[in-house]
Amino acid sequence: MIHWSTIIVFAIFFVLVTVIGLYAGRWRKADLGTLDEWGLGGRTFGTIITWLLVGGDLYTAYTLVAVPALVYGKGGIGFFALPYTIIVYPMVFLVMPKLWQVAKRRGLVTPSDYVRERFDSRLLALLVAITGIIATIPYIALQMYGLEVVLGLMGIPARAALIAAFIILAAFSYISGLRAPALIALVKDILIYTTFIIAVIYIPVKLGGFGHIFAQIPNSKESIPPEQYAAFSTLALGSAMALFLYPHAITGVFGSNSAKTVRRNMSILPAYTFLLGLIALLGYIAIAAGIKASGAYGANGIVPRLLLDSFPGWFAGYAFAAIGIGALVPASVMSIAAANLFSRNIYKEFFRPHAPSGEEATVSKVVTLLVMLASLAFIIGAPTKFVINFQLAGGVWILQTLPAVFLAIFIKWLHRWAIVAGWVVGIGWGTYQLIQEGFASSLHPIGFLGSTPVYIALSAWVANMVVVFLGTGLAYLLGSRPTSPIDDSEYEDEPAAAQS
Repeated sequence: MIHWSTIIVFAIFFVLVTVIGLYAGRWRKADLGTLDEWGLGGRTFGTIITWLLVGGDLYTAYTLVAVPALVYGKGGIGFFALPYTIIVYPMVFLVMPKLWQVAKRRGLVTPSDYVRERFDSRLLALLVAITGIIATIPYIALQMYGLEVVLGLMGIPARAALIAAFIILAAFSYISGLRAPALIALVKDILIYTTFIIAVIYIPVKLGGFGHIFAQIPNSKESIPPEQYAAFSTLALGSAMALFLYPHAITGVFGSNSAKTVRRNMSILPAYTFLLGLIALLGYIAIAAGIKASGAYGANGIVPRLLLDSFPGWFAGYAFAAIGIGALVPASVMSIAAANLFSRNIYKEFFRPHAPSGEEATVSKVVTLLVMLASLAFIIGAPTKFVINFQLAGGVWILQTLPAVFLAIFIKWLHRWAIVAGWVVGIGWGTYQLIQEGFASSLHPIGFLGSTPVYIALSAWVANMVVVFLGTGLAYLLGSRPTSPIDDSEYEDEPAAAQS
């Protein structure tokens, strides 16, 4: 069935964000032929724009579609996303301002740039870059899938419309770079906050209140059974540790104009967690409303279906636009971040060492399109029962870069070859467990815990760290001494006069 009023409102907002995205290249006009301007917005974003941009690329279709789908299908374990988005900010409050300072002083664009400088290792920087690109592709695919769901439920041929949305995304990302998602993020936040605050007030009132809603939830889904405690806690901790290792998260931070802006954002970004909690509740509300996980999208379609069944067509179009634009913004930042990794840490490092910044920017623009195409191919071929596994699988890989990117800021004596060996073990062990689960789950039982499943990313990271510390100790015994070309003073804030 085609829902014309929904489609019209949805299309109006998509035209609006297309215009904003194309105009963004003229906003704070600069030479977008350089990677620093195209890929990082000239490092000029203040508190509000950074908040919108970083929030826009972290709270995504994962938040709007995948989390409530998991709550609907599996119950209380789906709420792991709440503690994880609380745990993460105190950790990155300590890390990201220091990383920003080094990036600003040395002109770094990617996390691999930092690894290259910190360890003086092309190989380790390459491994971090490849990991970032591979981990980002399924995350972009999750955004594309969220968009496909709302298109399909409106009655539009989803695959054809998805290609049209891809063209829009590719156009404003290619032309305007990071400025496009930064500017569109304002529209995204207005749509998402209004949609989901109205939804969690209006729909429960319509259903008879939250007391009635919770009375409809089966006991098996109402709470977390003891056998899932380890899964819940490791999903929360592992996801928190991985979140800001993703290239798009670091790109958003590097676009900030000061370390003070970064700290301020790490303090106020938890405001999004309140919204995440409301959105997760929609999984329970869908159960009480009698929404069935049927059709092509199964549980992943329950939130759009709930909105379509509960509101008039025009408001459903508004809500679907919130989800669709909530997918476009992070998909744009993710593809730009992955492309920057390729142009800086693969193309320039190994093929064109003397490539000028304009050539780097051109390569990044082209690779942005290729990354989007790879994500489209991924979403067509991958299992989609619970698309949250796209993000969780990416977390398995990206968490293995933590020693090189985050720990190296504070622990000066880590040896680069030990970190390389740890990466090999962590990636290998994590990927093996994902294969054992058929890439349909990111939880796998660990032998000494019996049949208790834990988040694969965390168990692989523990193996990684064991090798890193043992390998560093062995290097010392053999007479090798790790060096840190980055001086401690480079991590400290610049004086206020210098920043101004």
